[in-house]
Amino acid sequence: MSTHVLRCADAPVPIALAAQPTSQTAAVPDTALIDELLPVLAADSLPRLIVLGDDAALAAVLTHLMRTERLHVEVGYVPPDHTYAARAYQLGTGSAAARRALEGTAQEVPLIRDDTGTVLVGRAKITGVNGMPLTGEAYVDETRLFSGEVRAMFVSPTLELPGVRAGVPRRFRRRRWTAGRAAQLGTPAAVINRDGVQSDRTVPRSSFYRHHEPWLLVR
Repeated sequence: MSTHVLRCADAPVPIALAAQPTSQTAAVPDTALIDELLPVLAADSLPRLIVLGDDAALAAVLTHLMRTERLHVEVGYVPPDHTYAARAYQLGTGSAAARRALEGTAQEVPLIRDDTGTVLVGRAKITGVNGMPLTGEAYVDETRLFSGEVRAMFVSPTLELPGVRAGVPRRFRRRRWTAGRAAQLGTPAAVINRDGVQSDRTVPRSSFYRHHEPWLLVR
């Protein structure tokens, strides 16, 4: 097995990974650096890339692997804390996550992307402009999630099929999730925050759905 660690920004390096080949990159990894690593990993029949960073880092890596048709690469994730992706995929943090990423077995999990070709690993929060309430209509598969005005819409991947879930805040009640293959929104104007990265433009519609190929998560 060929293993390489991608350290994003100042993410701490657990002792378990200290002896592994490591490349330093920005908080959101440089795709050119990922391209440099892939031929090295490809020399092995079981290439494994371990991402040290937050959800935006993991999402960037998976987005690039998807777009370049390299989803055969096993991916381990070592988040610095309990991020949304760590919860969604039932991962640990720090040393426990590092040992799992190094010694664990890769399994196929649903890959969730949106209509811009960007992968979602933790949580998307959709609101109106400037954080105002969101107006429109949303469906998860054939089930209507809401119609009218809500404070926000949330979308998250799931570890098991069908792969994606969505929900809206409910007054005095816990958020209720609706699961399906796709979550779709139509709206006059919305702003999307994907894995902590805020979009710089408004959109009239948005879709998050399961990609036709899974990704290989080391757990």
